[in-house]
Amino acid sequence: MKIRVGLGYDIHPFGSGAPLVLGGVHIEGASGLAGHSDGDAIAHAVADAVLGAAGLPDLGTLYPATDERWRDADSLGMLHDVAERVAHDRWAVGNVDIVVAAEEPKLAPHVATMTANVVGALAPAREPMGEPILVSIKPKRGEGLGPIGRAEGIAVWAVVLLGR
Repeated sequence: MKIRVGLGYDIHPFGSGAPLVLGGVHIEGASGLAGHSDGDAIAHAVADAVLGAAGLPDLGTLYPATDERWRDADSLGMLHDVAERVAHDRWAVGNVDIVVAAEEPKLAPHVATMTANVVGALAPAREPMGEPILVSIKPKRGEGLGPIGRAEGIAVWAVVLLGR
């Protein structure tokens, strides 16, 4: 079996005026993240990790902010498209480990739904023998340090394992 590891990172400041979207969950009462699409930093970081592991171009190259087709786009939809691309190249996602750095809002109540949404978006790249895609999402606080600690935005890191 051939395996590859990919690392993805995304960061967005608050300020879109729209509701916050993370892992496909619309979090009421929280300011949205600025971005060309819906600003879903979890979907963006995971997509870049998957693309990197597969040796494909990054998310910004495939879905450029200069292209109006992607304005306010559903980032989980883009992640689903990424999963279809890597599955076409015969890669399967084994697991995804995600760290979300956010001072606010509290994310723990949303982790199970976010996890299910990411698993669903990655479904086209599920291992052919039926092994489930394992996704772990861990919210962390900035503890008052830096732009994350001052609640200026959200940063996300994702690591993915692909196999074939």
